[in-house]
Formats: sequence, structure tokens, C-alpha cells
Amino acid sequence: MPDKPSVLFVCVHNAGRSQMAAGWLTHLAGDRIEVRSAGSAPAETINPVAVEAMREAGVDITGAHPKVLTTEAVQDSDVVITMGCGDACPIFPGKRYEDWKLDDPAGQGIEAVRPIRDEIRARIEKLITELVAG
Repeated sequence: MPDKPSVLFVCVHNAGRSQMAAGWLTHLAGDRIEVRSAGSAPAETINPVAVEAMREAGVDITGAHPKVLTTEAVQDSDVVITMGCGDACPIFPGKRYEDWKLDDPAGQGIEAVRPIRDEIRARIEKLITELVAG
């Protein structure tokens, strides 16, 4: 892995889980890790409840926008973390792939999104430890 590893978070709409994960990784890792997110069928906007849940935790993701998943984004990433994108994510040899089973915040209220946000943070903290150790 290069000096500055890169991580791509992928979910279907790139509006909730993957945006929260990208927000957490950017917030907690700073410039030590390159962060990308994308969706196999991106939404028009980010889920406002996900934005609110992250704001409550002190992370601002209001400037993020859903992006379409491209082959280049996968090729340019060292770690690809999927969150329910199914078979839409291309597979390349030599990449580290993880599939995080997380509830979808779409259509959920803030009470349901907070635990998803907190689980993503815990997974991000573990990922940072793995990527920057050594």
C-alpha cells in the first residue's frame, strides 16, 4: 500500500451510508488517507437525516454530493468498501474489498440513523488503525 492509502466507499445512492463513512474518515484521519465515495445509482442529493446525524456528531457533510461509481474510482483506490451495492462494484485484482452490512438510513428518522452513524464511526476507527499502523 502506498504512503497515503486511498479508500472508496460505495453504496447504491451515495446519499447516506457511504457519505457518512467518507465524512467520518475525512474527519478522523485528516490528510493521512485519501477518501472517495460513489454510488451505483446516485441520488440527486444527500439524505438530510444523514447530514443532521453527522452534524450532531460534529462532522459537516453538507458540501458532499452523490457521485456515480466509475471504474477509474475503483482502480485508483487501495481499499473498496461496499455497503449494499451488490454486483455493481467492479472487482480488480490487488484491491482490498470489504462489504459492510449496515442498515440503510433512507426513509429513516434521526433516531434510527444515529446508531448507523455510530456503527460507521466504530468501523472507520478500526479501518484507520489498520491503514496507518506501521
